[in-house]
Parts: sequence; structure tokens; C-alpha cells
Amino acid sequence: MKVRFTRTKLSLLAVLFTSALISIGGGVPAAVHYIGHDKVAEVMAKGGPIVSDPGLIVLAQRRGSGEVEYHDHTNHVFVMVEGEATLVVGGTMVEPRRTAPDQMRAASVQGGTTYHMTKGDVITIPAKTPHWFKDVPTKTVAYYAVNIESE
Repeated sequence: MKVRFTRTKLSLLAVLFTSALISIGGGVPAAVHYIGHDKVAEVMAKGGPIVSDPGLIVLAQRRGSGEVEYHDHTNHVFVMVEGEATLVVGGTMVEPRRTAPDQMRAASVQGGTTYHMTKGDVITIPAKTPHWFKDVPTKTVAYYAVNIESE
């Protein structure tokens, strides 16, 4: 059952990635990447990169609530694997600070749209859109983050 779930999620990620490349046309990965379910499960257990290629990064994330994030060129696709979280997308960052050349962080956001994210949910977040895991009642959430870089 667990293997099928992982394969289904990876298939979904492939479809989302292909759609995003067609619409963005930014950096294009240089190779085909196949990552077996055992390796994916190993990375998901601790968090980290699954694929890293020009224009595409696939991460297995494990986290609690945190700061608001904003990326100038990174478009996200989040696929929730376990846990639940309140995710706020959009709005105005309160006292943002630049933490990298193409990234800002803030302690909170005013406004925005609130989503209750649980296992199986998928959300896309365009570049230049604040996003914030405001509350994580399960203490941590696990999700795949497909990061597609635009110009």
C-alpha cells in the first residue's frame, strides 16, 4: 500500500512538472531522473532533495510552522504526504527582510488566503507570492515540494 501511494504521488509530480514546464519555459532539466521508492522513502524520513537539476528541484520536506517565505523566481507545487497545516498564501508580508538575492522572509503576513492542507492535497504557488505554514497542529508535516525556476 505504501509503495503504491509513493508511486502515485511521483506520477502526479511528473504530470505537474510537465505542465509547469510548458507554461513557464524557464530552465529545462538536462536528464531523465528516476528515483526508486526506497530512496524516496529514505529522503522523506529526514527531508532533503530528491532531484536537483537546472530549473527543477524536487524536495521531500518535513517541517513545523515557520516564517513567511517569498521567492522572486521559484514556483512551487506542494503535495501533502502526511500531517495537517494551515497554509496562508498571498497577502502582504509584515516587515519583510531579504535573506538571499531572490528570497525574502517575514514573521507574519496580513491578508492572504488560508488553506487547510492535509494528506493528498496539492497546491501551486507562483513566484512572487508570499506563503506561510502558519499553524501545524500535528507538529510536523511531510510534503513534496516541486520547485520550478522561472526567469
